[in-house]
Parts: sequence; structure tokens; C-alpha cells
Amino acid sequence: MKILILHRVPYFKIEYHRGISHDRHEVTYLGTDQALATLPPDLRCERVSRPGVRSAFEEARDWLAERPRNFDRIISMSEYELLDAARLREHLGAPGAPVDQVALARDKVLMKQAAEKAGLRVPGFLPLPRFIELDGRVPWYGRTVLKPHRGASSEDVLVFDTPRQAVAAITEGRTGVARLDAGSDLEDFEAEWFVSGPIRHFDGLVQGGEVLILSASEYVGTCLQYAQGLPMGSFQIRFSQETRDWVSRALAAVRIEDGSFHLEAIVHEGELVFLEVGNRVGGADVVATVELATGVHLPSYELRVLLGEPVAGTLPKPPADRRWYGWFVHPGHHLAGREFQGLDRAVAFRTSPRVVAWNELPSGAPLPDHITYQAGETVLAGIVASDSPENTREWIVELFGSLLVRTRPAVPTTPEQVLA
Repeated sequence: MKILILHRVPYFKIEYHRGISHDRHEVTYLGTDQALATLPPDLRCERVSRPGVRSAFEEARDWLAERPRNFDRIISMSEYELLDAARLREHLGAPGAPVDQVALARDKVLMKQAAEKAGLRVPGFLPLPRFIELDGRVPWYGRTVLKPHRGASSEDVLVFDTPRQAVAAITEGRTGVARLDAGSDLEDFEAEWFVSGPIRHFDGLVQGGEVLILSASEYVGTCLQYAQGLPMGSFQIRFSQETRDWVSRALAAVRIEDGSFHLEAIVHEGELVFLEVGNRVGGADVVATVELATGVHLPSYELRVLLGEPVAGTLPKPPADRRWYGWFVHPGHHLAGREFQGLDRAVAFRTSPRVVAWNELPSGAPLPDHITYQAGETVLAGIVASDSPENTREWIVELFGSLLVRTRPAVPTTPEQVLA
């Protein structure tokens, strides 16, 4: 089989060799030099560099116009390039989910429309141009969220006390988001009612519309708070058949039929409220914690699903000794321009027998200038386990309440920085 992978996610996050036999198949990785540099040097494959100036679809199309060839599968494991892969499949006539189907799991307005049509509860929402047109006279009250409808990591997400305050900030150009304040790209945003309650994420694997693997977790903190500089994590929880049925309905509504999924919902007044979903694995250490709990490495089995291999009878059995895992991350992007100098009050947690993984920046490392959950980039990332969801949550909460981050201004590295 000839396989083209639009390569963006660092190789170690996916470990393609665990799901694709590179000896049996002809695998081509198309990506920027930075992305291709993450491939193992001894991996049997073709590496094709693209500039990374335009979309993956446009640059792949131009490359194939110069060197025509066909592929049996075109795959992207990156949320940002799922639509590019779908466009390229349609352009070449390759099998796989079409653009209109993939868009349902990328566009937050379309997915909520589909979920609502399927009878699931969703927050009140409107495309931003329509929200502005109504001048805040919308069918909800109270806190209101503005967010890009194809965004991730809570970048450019804003929360206002009322719909009218949100409209005023936009029309007066004082949101703090450059493109909104310039009056451009309004169609790329949506307004949404801020529903309060615990936020849960559901992760797993689906093939032919059947949920084969499901893991349920609850966040400690939120993605928005993390973007603002606070730590976050999540811990695995028990779930009922009713919850499993709800997840299946949500996936069917947005036509996620094959591959991994990361679905988020808010528990409001005892009921699950659909928030958003992606046809991809979750970020941070979701993949690792799911594998620890179930024995299933989601990216590997997703790749097998995307190659058309039946996987239901091949899934490993979960470990006999059930433990409840959680992951945690402490941000550093809000301290960009400084160097990490260490963590205070961390010793008891770092040496805890519950710790499965602890990845702390080395002292003197520069702090990131962008939002990242990645170990080796952010201040701290790790995994913890205990004998109950409650104990795992308590450990993470105590960690977040104890840690203090020490930093200092970054040492100039160039003559220009010294003079500045």
C-alpha cells in the first residue's frame, strides 16, 4: 500500500511504526524540515520537504503536480491538517473521509449544530457576525465566551460577563485579540454561553461507527486558565452505560466513524452538555494515560483503522491491576523571556511513589513563547496514579496548590540583545 502522511505532530507523539509496517508499505512523509527532523533516522520511508508557507494541501498539490503519483491512503494525525488531508484525498480520488464530513469535527459551530439536531444539549451559540448583528440580544444571559471556531489550546478565547459587554468590546476594538480589534476575520469566531460545571473529556477509538475503546476523565483547571498561566490536569473517572451511549450519539452526530476521538462536555445541573469534539487523540499525556489504563496505544490502532484493518478482535486486554491515572502540566508561556530556575515545594511530589512520569525543565532553560503542553517545553509535565479517581484528583490539586516556579530574566545571547 502507498501511504502519504502529512507530517506535523512530532514523531514520538504518534510512533507511526507501531501502527504501520514500514517494511510492508511504501510510506511517504510530507512536512517541513522541522517536522521531518523528528523522524527516526533509520526509518524506512521517503521524506519530502515542503516550505510550510502555505497550507499542507496547497503545497502537497503543487509537489504532486510536478511529480504525479497516486496514494492508497492519505493521512494526517494533526488537528490542524485533517482538512488538508481530506482536500487532498478528494483532489486525488483517494479513499477516506470527505471534506464535508471532516469539517463537522473541526468547526465548533457546525459540530454544535449537528449535536443539537441529534437531540444533545449544547450551550447557546452563534457565529460572531450574527451575534454582533443582534447587538447582544441573544437567547442566553450571563457570561459569554468568544472563541475561534477552528481554534485549539484556548488561544484567542475571551470571556465576558454579559453578551452586551462582549459586543461592545468587539465593536470598540478593545478585545485584545489583534484580528478582532482590526475588524477582520470575524467569521472565524463564534459567541457561546458560558456553561458552568465540571468539564470532562472522553477519549477512545471508533471503527465503522462502533466505539471500541472509551476512557472518561475530568479536568482539574481548564484549558482557558492554562492559557492564562495556571496549571491544569485531568484524572480518569468511572462512567456508566448511559454515558457510553451519550458518547456514541455525539460521535454519530458529527460523523466521526473511524479513528481516535477527543470529546469534551460540561456537567451542568447533572446533565452532560456537548462542548466540542475532535477526530484525533487528546493532547498533553492523554495518549499515555489511556494506554496505561487500557493497554491500547490510540495512535497505533487509529492508523490501523485508517488503513482499513479490522481491529476489534486485536485490542489488548487492560491490565489486571486497575489503577486510576491522571496527567498534569504547569505552564511557562506566560513567563516568556525568562529562564526557568527550578520548583519550590516540589520534593515531596517529585519523589512520591504515585508518580509515573515527572518531566521538569532543566534549570536555566528558556521558557516557551507559545502555549504548549509538551514535556521538555513547558515547566512541568507528568503522570500520576492511585487506587481511586478521588485520590488521583487530590494529589494533583495538592501539587498545584504547593508548587512555586522560580525564574530569572533570560541572559542575552546576541550583541543586539545586549545593546537592547
